[in-house]
Order: sequence, then C-alpha cells, then structure tokens
Amino acid sequence: MNLAAVTLVAVATLLAGFYGLRLSRTTSDFYVASRTVSPLANASAIGGEYLSAASFLGVAGLVLAGGADLLWLPVGWTGGYLVLLVLVSAPLRRSGAYTLPDFAEARLESMAVRRTASLLVVLIGWLYLLPQLQTAGRVLAGMTGAPPWAGGPLVAAVVVIGVLGGGMRSITLVQAFQYWLKLTALAVPLVFLLAAWRRDGAPGIDDQAWLLPVTGDQQLYSTYSLILATFLGTMGLPHVLVRFYTNPDGRAARRTTAFVLVLLGMFYLLPAVYGALGKLYAADLADTDGVVLELPRRLLGGLLGEALTALLTAGAFAAFLSTSSGLTVSVAGVIGQDLLRGGVRSFRAATVPALGVPLVLALLLPASLPVATMVGMAFALSASTFCPLLVLGIWWRGLTAAGALAGLLTGGALTGAAVVWTVAAGQGEGWAAALLAQPGAWTVPLTFLVMVGVSRRTARPAGVARTMVRLHTPEGLRLDRGDWRPRRV
Repeated sequence: MNLAAVTLVAVATLLAGFYGLRLSRTTSDFYVASRTVSPLANASAIGGEYLSAASFLGVAGLVLAGGADLLWLPVGWTGGYLVLLVLVSAPLRRSGAYTLPDFAEARLESMAVRRTASLLVVLIGWLYLLPQLQTAGRVLAGMTGAPPWAGGPLVAAVVVIGVLGGGMRSITLVQAFQYWLKLTALAVPLVFLLAAWRRDGAPGIDDQAWLLPVTGDQQLYSTYSLILATFLGTMGLPHVLVRFYTNPDGRAARRTTAFVLVLLGMFYLLPAVYGALGKLYAADLADTDGVVLELPRRLLGGLLGEALTALLTAGAFAAFLSTSSGLTVSVAGVIGQDLLRGGVRSFRAATVPALGVPLVLALLLPASLPVATMVGMAFALSASTFCPLLVLGIWWRGLTAAGALAGLLTGGALTGAAVVWTVAAGQGEGWAAALLAQPGAWTVPLTFLVMVGVSRRTARPAGVARTMVRLHTPEGLRLDRGDWRPRRV
C-alpha cells in the first residue's frame, strides 16, 4: 500500500510536468513562468516547495525529542514571510531580475558580487537538497522495504524529468498540487489519531522538562539564534525568492506573501500535535523523524492504520519532490545563467548537475543529523549572506559592491565553517558546540556590520539612484519594468 502511494505521487508529478511542457516555450517560461502566476497559485506553490521533509517529518521529530522549545522552529519558518512581506517581496519583483545574482549585479553593478552570489545560491541549494534526499532514502526503506539508497535516486529521477519538461511553469503546477496533498495527508490521519487519543482517556504529558520552553543559558541562546536564522533566512532562500519573480507585479507579490502566511499557519498547526502524541505513544523511537509515519500503526493498527500510513507516506514523498523541484529550478537557473550561455538549453543542461551533486553526497555521506537541523543550517547560511544583501541593497543606497562582497564572504565563510564542523563532529555539548550548531545570532550581525563598514569607505555604483527608483516606484505610476538583462554572463 505504501509503495502504491509513492507510485501515485510520482506519476501525478510526472503528468503535471508533461502538461507544463506543452505550455513552456520561451526562456521566460522556464525561468519565471512568464511572470503570469496568480497570487493564490503562487502561494500554494511556495507552500509546496517550502514545506519540505523538515516540515512534514522533522518538526514533529524535533518536538518529540526536544520538547516545547522546538515549537519556535515552525513559528520562525512562518514568521520569516512577514519580514519578507514588509521588506523584500514587492521591490524584488520590481527589479525585473530572473535570479538573485541578477538582482545583485543590477543593484551593485559588479560581476564579482554576482559570481559570489551565484556560488552561495548553489551552496545553499545543495545544503538544503542533501537532507531531502537522505531522508527520502530512510523513509522509502522503512515504508516499502526498498534498499536505503534507493529513495534519493528515485526522487532525483522524478524531479529531473519534471524540471526538464517545463521548467518553472510545470513546477508551479506540481508544487501547488503538492501543498494541498501534504496538508490533507497530515490533517486526515490526525483526526483519527486524536479520536484514538480521546478513547484512551486523553492522557497528558507528565515530563515537566519536556513541557518547559527553555532551560539553561545555552538552550536559551540556541533558541534565539534559531529564531533569528529562520526569520531572516527565509528571505534569502533561492527557491523562495525565485517565486516572487513569477508574479505579474509588486502588488501581486505582496498578496502572494499574505496568502503564504495563511497557508503556512494552517499547515504548521499539525506537526506539533504529532510531536506531542509521539511523546505519549512513541517516545522509544530512535529515529524521531519517523514519528509521523509510526503513529497510525501504534494508535490504530489494522487496515485503517495501514491506509493512513500510506497517505502519510504519499505526503512525505510529495514533500521530498516539491522542495527538491524548487531547489533544482533555482540552482539550475543560476548555473544556466552564470556558467553556461543562458536560455532554455542551458537551463536544461544545468538541471542534472544541480541535482546530481547533492545526490552523490547523499549517497556517500552518513545522515548524522536530524533533517530539520540540517535545513536550519541552510537557513543560517542564507540569513548570514543574502538577508543583509537584500535588506541593505533595497533600503540603503549607500551599499557598495566592495561592502556587499566583503559581507558575503565573511558571512558565507564563517557560517560555512560552522556547518562543516557540526556535520562532521555532530552536535556536542558546551558553548562552543552551541555557537557552531546555531551560528545565526553572531554571524548575521557581523555580516551587516562588515557590509556597512566597508561600504562607508568605498564608492557607490554610478547607477544606484536609477536602480533605487526602479525598486521603490509604486505600480500605479507608469514605469518601464521590462526584464533586466545582465551585461554579460
């Protein structure tokens, strides 16, 4: 039954990709769906790609393992869109760029900044893809009996076919469908699980340490650092930002963000309940990421338990596919624009390495950390690099190419070193381990300081006034908003 559920999701994804092929003809179709996606459809697609395995499986697992203080994780992931709504979404759409490196070059008139931004987009994308592919292998093995290595290649194959078929236009259809599938896959079993919990006398959780939100200075630091990384890291995630280029205008981009807040709020109510039920009925699980899939078997059993497990497996597989699709589109777009010649052929040629590299790493490296922890590291890298670039680039005309480059290198190097150390050594004890496992609280302010300090001592780009007018002129005023084109790629 679980294998049938996975097969149905894969077939539906491929059919949507082939349908998108009929609609995709131009470069604009492949990169930004010709900027014609409606706010609700775009919000559903953002929810589809943003709600990854870390959201579908990892949040419940972390709540089970860490207690109530881990509830801040979905709060941060949702609240990040409020910051995005206020500071970034409309000006970014008005820039007319295709990718984040396009925006960086248009604002700062520097190929060095563009290349650095391109490298960071690829690194963040690969860091985000790695746990998706690793977790897909574990879930597929546990649910269907397939070899542990098979899940990653299966996800990669379906994603590559879908992306090659129709680019952003087809992936938009796929991800919008997959958001509603994931929401249904969590909501329907939860109704039956809560009914079983009520029949059991509605027991409460006796572990007071689990119920307390924060205990100890290091835990307090880790919580606040995680909140900061998730709040500010959202605006710099390449697969999120590329979505705002698909809106018709800045007003539609703001409406899209408002819809996203509603859709994410609906979704994130559910995994926390799974985590609390897991504390009652599945506290013995060694792999806490599997608590969502395990609960129907333990509380219900029989044919109903198997059927609900199959529905949850379908939702989990949809999470792997949708997030991997969005990340692949964003990484392939940057590789196609910056390393190849641009256009549809380059986009398609870049799709295989965009997903192939993290797939090889997923097969070679052990999955040493929970999926939500790995995704949190991608947020920390995004918050420490692209958040300062976007906020200062949009709202401070004093940002210079030298300042942006210095900040990107500083934030990228420090956060990257912390990520590599944590992945290699695991999550240890003490302040040093806490600072490295959750670096956002010190790397984000440092990057802002470096960008501002270096910018005050270097010259602004010649066309900064023209660019700022383009970013902040309301849609009601007529202004040429044609797609910006890089001087050279």
